[in-house]
Amino acid sequence: MHAATQSCSSSHFKFVKGALLLALAFGALSLLHKDVASHVAHWLDQLRIDPDNRFVGTVLSKLQLIHTKELKELSALGAGYAALFLTEGTGLLLRKRWAEWLTIVATSSLMPLELYELIKEFTAIRLTVLLVNAAVVLFLIYRVRQKEGRQAETFITQRSAVDATSSS
Repeated sequence: MHAATQSCSSSHFKFVKGALLLALAFGALSLLHKDVASHVAHWLDQLRIDPDNRFVGTVLSKLQLIHTKELKELSALGAGYAALFLTEGTGLLLRKRWAEWLTIVATSSLMPLELYELIKEFTAIRLTVLLVNAAVVLFLIYRVRQKEGRQAETFITQRSAVDATSSS
């Protein structure tokens, strides 16, 4: 029961991530040919968030560098990841083995970039992110292999029972 609950919650989490990324991708498209920084500043004002906050100010200044080309790229990337998460979520909900391996591939796909960033500039945070990601990938592989082993044992036991019944 625990594995089923874990699979179900994991699939729901993937669906939520996929839906949020899809919404962000379409939101980015709605900002094409507009001043992104001023739109975000307006939203911050509506939410009563101080634009003079050091963090918020940094984000606003970086948003001034985003133009139509970058928005299109961010939107495409977001839609791609949304499709990946929605596919993973569907497969996990349906308890498909390919979805478990897809999750492993997706989780490990950013590790080369993390390693590149770590080599480019070593920081404890980057090292920790890479090590945690590697541990998660190894754990997922272990769980999938363990599950496959149990399924193979069940199949062999059932096959032996069928063979014993048919030979009697």
